[in-house]
Amino acid sequence: IVSSVIVFFILKHILSLSFFLEGTNRFEVTLEKSNKNFSKKIQQLFVVSQYKILVSLLENNIHVHDLLTFQQITVVSKARGATLFACHLQQSPSGEAQLRMCVAVKKKLQLYYWKDREFHELQGDFAAPDIPKSMAWCQNSICVGFKRDYYLIRMDGRGSIKELFPTGKQLEPWWPPGGVCTQKYALNWTDIPIAMEHQSPYIIAVLPRYVEIRTFEPRLLVQSVELQRPRFITSAGPNIVYVASNHFVWRLVPVSIASQIRQLLQDKQFELALQLANMKDDVEGDKRQQIHHIQNLYAFNLFCQKRFDDSMQVFAKLGTDPTHVIGLYPDLLPADYRKQLHYPNPLPSLSGAELEKAHLALIDYLTQKRSHLVKQLNDSEPSTPSPLMEGTPTIKSRKKLLQIIDTTLLKCYLHTNVALVSPLLRLDNNHCHIEESEYILKKAHKYSELIILYEKKGLHQKALQVLLDQSTKANSPLKGHERTVQYLQRLVLSWVLKICPEDGLKIFTEDLTEVETLPRDKVLNFLKEGFKELTIPYLEHIVHVWEETEPEFHNVLIQLYLERVQGLMKQYLNSLPEGVPAVAAGKEEGDLGEFRNKLLCFLEVSTSYEPGRLISDFPFDGLLEERAVLLGRMGKHEQALFIYVHVLKDTHMAEEYCHRHYDKETDRSQDVYLSLLRMYLSPPDVHCLGPIKMELLEPQANLMAALHVLELHHSKLNTTKAIDLLPANTQIREIRVFLESVLEEEAQRKRFDQVLKSLLQAEFLRVQEERIFHQQVKCIITEEKTCRVCKKKMGNSAFARYPNGVVVHYFCCKDRGVCPTEQ
Repeated sequence: IVSSVIVFFILKHILSLSFFLEGTNRFEVTLEKSNKNFSKKIQQLFVVSQYKILVSLLENNIHVHDLLTFQQITVVSKARGATLFACHLQQSPSGEAQLRMCVAVKKKLQLYYWKDREFHELQGDFAAPDIPKSMAWCQNSICVGFKRDYYLIRMDGRGSIKELFPTGKQLEPWWPPGGVCTQKYALNWTDIPIAMEHQSPYIIAVLPRYVEIRTFEPRLLVQSVELQRPRFITSAGPNIVYVASNHFVWRLVPVSIASQIRQLLQDKQFELALQLANMKDDVEGDKRQQIHHIQNLYAFNLFCQKRFDDSMQVFAKLGTDPTHVIGLYPDLLPADYRKQLHYPNPLPSLSGAELEKAHLALIDYLTQKRSHLVKQLNDSEPSTPSPLMEGTPTIKSRKKLLQIIDTTLLKCYLHTNVALVSPLLRLDNNHCHIEESEYILKKAHKYSELIILYEKKGLHQKALQVLLDQSTKANSPLKGHERTVQYLQRLVLSWVLKICPEDGLKIFTEDLTEVETLPRDKVLNFLKEGFKELTIPYLEHIVHVWEETEPEFHNVLIQLYLERVQGLMKQYLNSLPEGVPAVAAGKEEGDLGEFRNKLLCFLEVSTSYEPGRLISDFPFDGLLEERAVLLGRMGKHEQALFIYVHVLKDTHMAEEYCHRHYDKETDRSQDVYLSLLRMYLSPPDVHCLGPIKMELLEPQANLMAALHVLELHHSKLNTTKAIDLLPANTQIREIRVFLESVLEEEAQRKRFDQVLKSLLQAEFLRVQEERIFHQQVKCIITEEKTCRVCKKKMGNSAFARYPNGVVVHYFCCKDRGVCPTEQ
């Protein structure tokens, strides 16, 4: 057995041996060199053709021989007692090859590298949990098979060990080249493999009686080849596989890729055909065309297997003409056009739940395709969809494609979810074919939706005629005259707003109770849908004139101001000559200055908007004054002051900000001047206050501005905290005015407190004297004492005494303010 293994490897690497499986295709074999006295016991061989060496395990030690002369080059003396080795030729980034070797000596792993015709130690030995039975390199790790388990040992200096999986019933572990688990599901062989080789996309395994060829994805048994007791298999390059027994060597010759693809397409194994097509060495254009054709066949086959979602995903990636995809379904395309389409095989018949599932998959596909086409609608170049079958006509007009897609979506919604019909018809860019949509809506008795179609297409006469016809039908949802009145109101309103927007807006802003009580959210939505230019005047009216405080209206007005400012700002910046700086916020000329001033003023004046919701709409690289106002409303004073001080470099605006926000009664705002002082003296890192995306110099301290704040606003600062912020080298003379002001203020406060203390002490003494005076009054109750009200003796009952000394029973004291008189 050992001798056979030796012959096989020598034949592979030295004799250029090749055999076809068929007896008529035999190759000539010439013995160039042999060595009968190589060793008494050969346990393992490995050929390194790049270095012209033969690495062998002979009598439990590692030997290296010259590949051509069989002369011994070196012996790894430390590896005495070895039972197994594994070599790996690694390519460095510079392109040089490095040979590494791992040797198993009992329960230890030794690492070596080849240099100067010798093996040198790569690093220290690693301890293994058991005696290795098989090994394979996997990048910088060794995959080791023990008697019962597989482990992955990293060669990173730590030798970390990761358990992979048990060996199962196989008594001896075996490893494949590579070592990375790439498949979710394991391959199932008809018997336990003895050896295995990978020839993409096939896995070839040697079983006890034959060779079995399978694929990973899809998991298929491709071929079984009967051979006489095969035992070994190896690869000598692409499409070169050798199988050996104790007495024979065979070469497995693959059929040409083109023939394989043809057979696979007949068997409808499209995934495997795609893998082979990608491996072909054809002209790039021909190769791409064949792959595209196979993918279309694959998508069509998925549809025939009723895997509708998977099929639509493949069609979407391929850019297949949507009409060819729609043609897969019954009754969705006009009959004349449908006859022009051709498919590889008969289409499956769909009905019931299967048809509904297919429609849902088509809806997702068409919605995605529609969104893509709408974005490209203004492109001058025609659309270039690909056909499902070569020679089938395609539609290149985007508008025509959108018309077919929207009409098909309408039909699908009627089959699956009627609630989506109205939203589709209400779209401003709705491209539904009028006549066909009209026919299917009437057929489905969807007259309310038909009215929407007519209205959006401007067919008002048809809409009114339908309303008139349906108004007299008992079971119609359009029965009566209310919908006709609403339609006419909406029609007239739209006409007035289009002809004269300013006068038309008075319909919603007239100073009448009926107008003021209109639902403002609905009015706003109506204006936003069709007359967006009127939304700002309307919101300004309800906020400033009708004093609307609902936060949503304030939020929307700010967002509309922001949209207008951003659009005008872009034009303004593009018009500035190079090197000319922009003017201050709100001081720009024309509409930009007007709307930016409105935005700033409204942000400062309004108390109803929600700054936390709006802050994300304001960019980090512009409109910083507005952003600072929002940050102030959110109580983030340091971020706001950072913008004023270090980005805008405007100390006046920073002090005005502090003046607006200072409030000694609230914790959040009582230290705002201290924050300003900190911003001048200890500016924070620019990154800690949010991603303000501007080209900033590193923030610099400004001692003069800080001293100015100390002098003017000393009464609003915590003196101790303020002094702690000053640099250690600050001179007393620099803060003399501040200290004098603080001391003078403290002296005044002390004098005031002393006077107040004296007054309070005098008041205390007066109260004490009055207390003593009143406590001197006595009330003596004797057995003869009678109640002034009921004239009975007081006895032991509870009593009450009036200020004038009159005593009565407590029960008889009805009115504490009126003293009873003698009777």
